[in-house]
Amino acid sequence: MNESSNHGHKKGIYFLQSLFTTAGLFFGFYAMIQATHGEFGKAAVGVLIAMIMDGLDGRVARWTHTASDFGKEYDSLVDVIAFGVAPALIIYFWSLQFLGKAGWLIAFSYAAAAALRLARFNTLTIKDNRYFYGLACPAAAAFMVFWVWNFHETGISGDTIAWLSALVTLLMSLFMVSNIKFRSFKDFDPKHKIPFFVLLAIVGTIALISFDPPRVLFLMALTYAVSGPVGMIIRRQRGIEETPAFLPDEDDDDDDDDPDEETVDNNSEQNSQKKTGKVKPIR
Repeated sequence: MNESSNHGHKKGIYFLQSLFTTAGLFFGFYAMIQATHGEFGKAAVGVLIAMIMDGLDGRVARWTHTASDFGKEYDSLVDVIAFGVAPALIIYFWSLQFLGKAGWLIAFSYAAAAALRLARFNTLTIKDNRYFYGLACPAAAAFMVFWVWNFHETGISGDTIAWLSALVTLLMSLFMVSNIKFRSFKDFDPKHKIPFFVLLAIVGTIALISFDPPRVLFLMALTYAVSGPVGMIIRRQRGIEETPAFLPDEDDDDDDDDPDEETVDNNSEQNSQKKTGKVKPIR
């Protein structure tokens, strides 16, 4: 569920939206259980289904006009588990555990970054909804679990690339808490017409995924993850100024509007009038 502000939210619990959110929680927990048993393919599929549930609950809330404060907070808590804790445990049990203490600390840094990313997203007002500022938690989770699934299916053991997995984990953590722009595709309206070649591309993508899910999904997640830094480099080379990520807080008023400062100014004016003996008449 992707909401940028609390305005217009209703109070109460709505069944359909909460059902999809709870399903996301279930599959995130399922992924963690499978990871503890070394079933990393099933764990990755669990996170993938949690991603689908996360995309559906927000749309269901908007379509049925049942967006609520409870739904927003519940969704954020589920996201921390499904896209923060679950991917961290999956890559830890597959690879990072071979690094000892450094391994679980790196895994924890990913989970913490996901929680911070969600907290920032929920409390600040995004300026341009066409972009995510910082890699979204589901996208980071997709890269992490498909990284594990891809190499696990190709027979590469996690201990042989433990330090590389650690580097990838730290990069995803930094991407989540950064201000790098990533396309959100929120400006895409499914009710609008699309060119025929776009439909062909969708069909081709589905066919490729069904042919080799681990590799194709990993390449898709990798492409999206690098699109943000590549886009930032291109904009800088072209001299395009980066727009601020968030609107200023409502509390950040100009100094002229500060009531304390206005009171001080009035007192100073009254004192100067007493000294000069000139007092403005009361009207």
